[in-house]
Amino acid sequence: MCIRDRFIAIPFGFLGNVFYEQISIFLSQKNAVIKDYTYIIYLVAVATAYFEVFYAWSKVQLRSIFGNFIKEMYNRLAVMFLLFCVYFQFITEVEFIYYLTGAYFLRLLIMMLYAFKLYFPKITFSLPSNYKEILRYSLYIILAGSAGAILLDIDKVMIPGKKEGMALAAYYSVAVFIGTAIEAPGRAMLQILQPLTSKAINENNFKEVNKLYKQSSINLLLVCGLLFLLVNLNVDQLFKLLPQEYSGGKWVVLIISGAKLFKMYLGINGEIIINSKYYKMLLPVGLGMAFSVAFLNDWLIDLYSTNGAAISTLIVVLFFSVIKLWYVKRKFSITPYSGETGKLLLILLLVFFSFYFWSFNFHPIINIALNTILISGIYLFTVVKLKISLDINKLLSRFIKI
Repeated sequence: MCIRDRFIAIPFGFLGNVFYEQISIFLSQKNAVIKDYTYIIYLVAVATAYFEVFYAWSKVQLRSIFGNFIKEMYNRLAVMFLLFCVYFQFITEVEFIYYLTGAYFLRLLIMMLYAFKLYFPKITFSLPSNYKEILRYSLYIILAGSAGAILLDIDKVMIPGKKEGMALAAYYSVAVFIGTAIEAPGRAMLQILQPLTSKAINENNFKEVNKLYKQSSINLLLVCGLLFLLVNLNVDQLFKLLPQEYSGGKWVVLIISGAKLFKMYLGINGEIIINSKYYKMLLPVGLGMAFSVAFLNDWLIDLYSTNGAAISTLIVVLFFSVIKLWYVKRKFSITPYSGETGKLLLILLLVFFSFYFWSFNFHPIINIALNTILISGIYLFTVVKLKISLDINKLLSRFIKI
């Protein structure tokens, strides 16, 4: 794993250094303020890449919970803490950038020490007998993952060049950050299920793969569906706590969270493909997503501003997700759909429209707390009584009598 990532990272890092001035000028054509910080992109990329190396190291040992917590929560907590420091004038905006960069390297160090604690590497200089197959697989996955990663980040590059500069991109980024929060538990669950899926596929145990596919789909839809409701039914109150300029991101939150919810419905769809002999199809899908979202952004941002960027993301996610659903169905004759999926979607729609046009009339924080308690209670009571997910029922039965 380390050799593969160095094989890619070192030459690209060298090229980044050689053409640093040209790259920084290109990126700062519309926003000159970022020119002095272009090198930060390279530093964060290195820290993130090697974090993933050691995170993958721990996953191979079937110990992914700590790494997933660090991956999902560390950055959010670090950003929140540093933003409070800026707000109370403990640090400046420029210092915020440097401290955040340092936080990425601290995260890398923590993950590296944890990975070494699990299993300290034995360095060898001989290549495995199937090194060509490993390199081919790695190259496909890296290219596919890089293309797919463009999906949300490209919006933040194209919006400043289209409309009102960095300010509008900042408002959009906050809305996307809120909208994507619903998939946090989904990413955690998928990281745990990935080695189980790989093991089942390697053993040709497709009965187990089908079981994991359906279980992951209904459980992720249930958990992320609750977060989808809480985020979107409290978003008006949340924006009342932020400056007025951010209030225009309401529709972005709804659209992005809707796209993420559909992605969660897919369950381990991507894990099935990536761990099978059909992994090569992820490259054209990733490239198709990258080019499609760039094309749609160029058109829709002019028409609908930040909402257009969110719509283009939604269209691309839905279209290519359906392709992946069809592909797994065709190759493995399995789908994530179960008899409970339709019931759960109906519950989500009923709760959403029941609370969308109504709220308490107190302070926003109180409104959010009351809405959260009421919505969570009604939603969880319904899904438990209808036995939508036996796994969730078993989990809740440990704490309450069902």
